[in-house]
Amino acid sequence: MTDSEDTSGGITLYGAQWCPDCRRSKAFLRDQRIAYTYVDLEAKPEEIATVLELNGGKQIIPTIVFPDGTHIAEPSNEELAEKLGLTRDAASSTYDVVIIGGGPTGLTTAIYAAREDLSTLVVEKSAIGGQAGITERLDNYPGFPDGIEGAELADRIAQQAQKYGVELLSAVGATGIESSQGSSRITLSTGQIISAGAVVISTGSNYRRTNAPGEADLIGAGVHFCATCDGPFYKEAEELVVLGAGNSGLEEGLFLTKFGKHVTIFERSDKVAGSKILQNKVAEHPNMELRLNSEVISFNANSDGRFASLTISGPGGETYDHNAAAVFVFIGLDPNTGWLNGLVELDERGFIATDRNMETSVPGVFAAGDVRAGSTKQLASAVGEGAAVSLQIRHHLNA
Repeated sequence: MTDSEDTSGGITLYGAQWCPDCRRSKAFLRDQRIAYTYVDLEAKPEEIATVLELNGGKQIIPTIVFPDGTHIAEPSNEELAEKLGLTRDAASSTYDVVIIGGGPTGLTTAIYAAREDLSTLVVEKSAIGGQAGITERLDNYPGFPDGIEGAELADRIAQQAQKYGVELLSAVGATGIESSQGSSRITLSTGQIISAGAVVISTGSNYRRTNAPGEADLIGAGVHFCATCDGPFYKEAEELVVLGAGNSGLEEGLFLTKFGKHVTIFERSDKVAGSKILQNKVAEHPNMELRLNSEVISFNANSDGRFASLTISGPGGETYDHNAAAVFVFIGLDPNTGWLNGLVELDERGFIATDRNMETSVPGVFAAGDVRAGSTKQLASAVGEGAAVSLQIRHHLNA
């Protein structure tokens, strides 16, 4: 991100690239799709005076100023959610269906359940819409021949769910489930405990990291996992890098050519996993290069603490530094199942195992979408799974 990026919206966040709490707050606002202006105090030291004045002479970051003139300093995600007016308490303590995960799968399940006149709650630890909500454009979703922005599609699905009376909570996750005789008690991150006749886990997956030295320290300071979110901050950059040559890596690499003058894709294996169509697009693009058998040894910072280069081990075992303005990591997904603490059976990769009815090893607890073992990890099929699991919920509740 540049020293001062105005994404408009009346909220101003004062911070620094080295500050992990600043990166966390920026990620929270991004996930909630809330516009803000970011002021980098390292690049604009004259703005430090504003932070000192707001905080009674203390230099505390992040300091976030709101349109009404009020501010909060170094807030937790919960404090920021409350300040933004996000509803984080469920209206009831008992529901027919509780859906954990508010992406397209969970929202579709909710629509179908609510149309069956089932009381339905959706809780989402991040922002309603999931990964689809932060995807720049979807060109392969049925019904939109010209494509549709991910945020628009997510908002449309959420509005449809609310039309049928679905209750939606964002910035609220689940921390545990206790099940007995087909019913469940869900503990939310707020401490609230909710009872449900059926539970659907649709928590999706997270972007996988390389875990190479320097990566964690530079996240948000030149290391990114979302080209749609952060690519625009690198307009006219001489070089951008993508790690991973699957569909996501190739797609995001092509997208980044809108901003960087050149994009290099590194793939550690000797094969390209992406579709042939995407491979051809990359091969034909004059400003792209694909390098196979290239593994990241380290992420390197400059004197300002920002990403500067990658150390790469090449096909012959040689090592070299590859300079770039930023690197975008697309090497796969890990399922969001760690919080389950052994409640349900998982496969060897950590995805939730289900039967043909999408029911887990625990009666009354179902799984659908990207978090489920055997899912295709495609948006259209994820929505289809949401509709399919709702039918199984009905059978369970009527049994």
